[in-house]
Amino acid sequence: MRPTEPSSPFGVVCHDAGGAGQIAAILLRWGWHPAWVQARGPAVEIFHRDMPYVPVRSELSDLHGIRAIITGSGWASDFEHEARLAARKTGVRSITVLDHWTNYEDRFIRNGERLLPDELWVVDEYAEGLAQQLFPGIQIMRVPDSYAERELSHITPLSTSTPNRVLYLLEPIRSNWGRKEPGEFQALRYFLAKWPLLNLPAETEICLRLHPSETPEKYAAFLDENAKLSLRLSQGSLADDISLARWVVGCQTYAMTLALAAGRAVFSALTPWAPQKVLPHPGIQYLREMAFA
Repeated sequence: MRPTEPSSPFGVVCHDAGGAGQIAAILLRWGWHPAWVQARGPAVEIFHRDMPYVPVRSELSDLHGIRAIITGSGWASDFEHEARLAARKTGVRSITVLDHWTNYEDRFIRNGERLLPDELWVVDEYAEGLAQQLFPGIQIMRVPDSYAERELSHITPLSTSTPNRVLYLLEPIRSNWGRKEPGEFQALRYFLAKWPLLNLPAETEICLRLHPSETPEKYAAFLDENAKLSLRLSQGSLADDISLARWVVGCQTYAMTLALAAGRAVFSALTPWAPQKVLPHPGIQYLREMAFA
């Protein structure tokens, strides 16, 4: 369904990559032009790349003259929460895009304060059902997954010429799952211990793709520790990385759903002691549920 264009002039406030990519794709799809974008973190590069004609600011500014804002729903910072708070105080309508299926309630709580937007936009029926269950009384609009449609158009279909490659999608877990190591490293170790049991071709290589919020330095020690496995970090775009892989592995990142839609075999490396799975998409295979787990 085509969403109703926010009352103009409107602004955009975003921090995380997922929200920025989805919001930029929505704006481009419908030809909408925000008065400005206020961005930090991975969102800065995305809006400079996708909408270079729109002013991008790094600081939250006065909302004077703005009638609505569209924000992401990241939890890596308080940036979007502060923007929604400012909108509430000044009577500016706020719209938040949910580009995922995880931790909905926590994304709107800071320091014990729960602050919901006036309207939520979701991109599929799974997110719509979850949002309706958790946020009764808030207007919820399901919009086309414009980001997925754009990315899928750049992914080469699976064929006999696709390399025998596993693409591992790294992501910050923000939990140690009750152990002494961040969850993302536990999942990666679990995958490396189990992947030989998948009986993939002997020459299969493993390529690690950083999450947009991560840096190569985060995994430098891990790569040194596992040098004999010849792991390498990708330098390409997400579409290129999926195009050059037959199998895709992650924990619960959005990019796994893109790979699934692109016809790749997709596995989750969530460990047996990790929380319950949250991606609702059928077709994702969980290593911990397989016979060799």
